[in-house]
Amino acid sequence: MTSDVTLRQLRYFAAAAETGQFSMAAASVFVSQSAITNAVLLLEDRLGVKLFDRKPHGVALTAEGHSFYQHARHILDSLQDALREPRFRINDLHGAIRIAATYSVLGYFLPPLFARFRANYPDIDFDLHDRGRREVEAAVLCGEMELGVVILSNVVDRERFGHHVLMRSRRQLWAASGHPVLEQPYPSLADIARQPYILLTIDEGEESNRRYWTDNGLAPNVAFRTNGMEALRGLVAHGFGVTILSDMVYRPWSLEGKKIEARPILDAIPHLEVGLIWAKDATLAEPAEALRQFLIQACGN
Repeated sequence: MTSDVTLRQLRYFAAAAETGQFSMAAASVFVSQSAITNAVLLLEDRLGVKLFDRKPHGVALTAEGHSFYQHARHILDSLQDALREPRFRINDLHGAIRIAATYSVLGYFLPPLFARFRANYPDIDFDLHDRGRREVEAAVLCGEMELGVVILSNVVDRERFGHHVLMRSRRQLWAASGHPVLEQPYPSLADIARQPYILLTIDEGEESNRRYWTDNGLAPNVAFRTNGMEALRGLVAHGFGVTILSDMVYRPWSLEGKKIEARPILDAIPHLEVGLIWAKDATLAEPAEALRQFLIQACGN
């Protein structure tokens, strides 16, 4: 039944899943919107499941769609790694990489990339540390750590480091399925300010929230503060409040299986940037340099 599924269909489906809109997906892969629509319809027909819920503001993955996206992303990433491998495996490198990362970056961004790197370099180990952003910066500057992966949009004076943006992740409104604020296709910050707000405090969440609320002359109606991602998901899913977070950490379900929906926001809100930092003008050891190049190229796709 699935023998005629193509890599092109998988690419178009992944683009739609990652942008949340067929029109944006089409622009990102330089095809017509009808090409995206047709690819998704063909996949749904072959699989016999609904991959997306169609909504006025765009599309959202169903539970089956979210599961299929994980498989599709793995296939596409594996293909890229296979094409890249001859360049990366020029030397059989050994050793360890001293690297530090912040909580959400380590939990939601790096593990699949590290797994792909290890497939290319099985004899390189990670000396991996989970630290706050300022601690990561200090450790990189003093040479204790060779590389750091942080929320680069939180870094003050990033020119102190060698640095590279690995990913830009849009921030969206999260609310329980059926929440009244979702009746609008593009809620504004003013609309959101009228709702109880769940504030995530990890990785300087309070400071970054404050910046874009202040820039728009508003403030959230904070009902709960938490440093637990799953606690926040549960509170939002059960209707205790709404929040604004990046797509990097979005999951459509709470641990209890309650649905969470994400919605674009009318006001301009800066994307979250995840980036790599290293000591400026430093010469990295070969294993660390191999990881630096791998992350830049892998995320460039």
